[in-house]
Amino acid sequence: MKLVRAVGLMILCLVLSAQAKDPAEITVAELQGHVTYLASDAMKGRKPGTEEARQAAEYIKKELKKCKLRLLGDDGLQEFYVVTGVQPGIENQFSFRGIEGRLMEDFIPLSFSASVHARAPLAFAGYGFHIETDSLTWRDYDALDVSGRWVMILREAPDGGASNSGFEPYTPLRKKVSVAKDRGAVGVLFVSGEKTDQRDALPPLVYDDSPATAGLPVLHIKRSLADQLLAGSDHTVAGLEEELYRSKAPHSFLLDDTLRAAAEVILQQTRTANVVAQLTGNDPLLKNEFLVIGAHYDHLGLGGPGSHSRRPDTVAVHNGADDNASGVAGMLELAEALAANRKSLRRSVLFVAFSAEEMGTLGSRYFVDHPPAPLSQIKYMLNLDMVGRMNEEEKTFSIGGTGTAAGMEEILHRLAQGRAFTVKMSPEGAGPSDHASFYAKDIPVLFFMADLHEDYHTPDDDSDKLNYAGEKMIVDYILDATKQLAERSESLAFQEAGPKTMPRGRRFKISLGVMPDHSAADVKGLRVSVVDPNRPAGRGGMIKGDVIVAIDGKPVNDIYEYMHRLSELRSGDRISVEVIRDGQKKILIVDL
Repeated sequence: MKLVRAVGLMILCLVLSAQAKDPAEITVAELQGHVTYLASDAMKGRKPGTEEARQAAEYIKKELKKCKLRLLGDDGLQEFYVVTGVQPGIENQFSFRGIEGRLMEDFIPLSFSASVHARAPLAFAGYGFHIETDSLTWRDYDALDVSGRWVMILREAPDGGASNSGFEPYTPLRKKVSVAKDRGAVGVLFVSGEKTDQRDALPPLVYDDSPATAGLPVLHIKRSLADQLLAGSDHTVAGLEEELYRSKAPHSFLLDDTLRAAAEVILQQTRTANVVAQLTGNDPLLKNEFLVIGAHYDHLGLGGPGSHSRRPDTVAVHNGADDNASGVAGMLELAEALAANRKSLRRSVLFVAFSAEEMGTLGSRYFVDHPPAPLSQIKYMLNLDMVGRMNEEEKTFSIGGTGTAAGMEEILHRLAQGRAFTVKMSPEGAGPSDHASFYAKDIPVLFFMADLHEDYHTPDDDSDKLNYAGEKMIVDYILDATKQLAERSESLAFQEAGPKTMPRGRRFKISLGVMPDHSAADVKGLRVSVVDPNRPAGRGGMIKGDVIVAIDGKPVNDIYEYMHRLSELRSGDRISVEVIRDGQKKILIVDL
């Protein structure tokens, strides 16, 4: 009987052992478990500085610790400060001729205003331009000495919203303030004409992602307040706007009134942290070289104005399941799998969960400025961002940065052979995610991403919409690529692949309502990845996968030509858009 019991116990142990998860294996269940936790409503969108973001960091740290990795920094945390918002202070004031402006009703400071006061006479300087180009001349400050004065400036331009008029590069508010400041102005008042904003609403006080101030007070005032300032000149804002539109020539003048006003803008700073852990390699020399495997864990919180939500008027939990709980889940699975095979690793691996990516890759920028090892010893950076929505039919994903190291594409193509998916590669190293911070420091990068989708940066990016089997295929591939790079005798040499920074596109007044497929670098034209059915392109019949090859008969060969064509359009236009769909040309009529 004892023998029978012993044999039975042995069999039970063998069964349980067979059923136990191999730590070297990437599993759908664990990927889903990580995403479900990080993207739950309870995490409230993981906005940097919130308690929920801190909980997310602690969860990631705990999972990395399970893998017996060495926690770096302060018990695995690399802390830094970010600005999460702005609010008006109590010192804001506005008075002239016994008239008192009311904060948030008649005037509001702009987020980049300096917190200072000024008592000075006024001037009206039209649109605040100083433009001298071959195609356009407009100088609002000619024969106008604004030194020591407040300057009232109209927002936008006298172009009816036409982006092809030439004014577009000169309309940003910071640029107009800089022109006024260069001419000695002590403060700037912005006001909207009726053609710009018929409702004359005060703009929301929203942080513009830059802590730099203008160095002087900058306020936006209502037309009713501006008209009182203009009363002694026999002008009104509406009349001046109409005149400037009609004459297409500057009209600036001095005012007799003295304005006493002050701005106070309080930046709301908070502490957040990257999570950093190290898996040490085994080669006596190569263990001092590092791969970084990273993924950002922050998202947009509850959304709202200034959050980068694609529905800024909606305040709701933005769970960020694909963006980027999916990437964090992949990183954690890679940590577990590589730790289980640590004896075969020659180079060391740093696992980094970045914070504040959505605020401008602040976490990765802080990391490369305060690295735990010399940057010269970091040989590669692999970035996982939105790897959870592989299309179940097409089975493709993209890798950016494949041209940033000599011989990298050959390795990646070889690893892709015989797999149940297709890899789309693009060589450029810059991009809208954390890998760009490393590429700017001459470190080879790889940026892994699955499909874009309509839920991107909306409250609908939920965990139940991910393709976890597809993510497993991507992470399995990244695991093999990591092993290849970690175990080579010689590291691949960095090489430049495109500019070090992404060009900052203009904020065009016209948008078709599509998202481009950035992975389609080999396509002539602009392939569309997402179409908003309620925007012009969607209403005109465009669908996902269409390749835009012409707009109004003018060719579109790439994203840069596409952006240029957009700049030539204006609201109210009816345009033709030529697309390639299933190998056939189609002409769509789109109303803007």
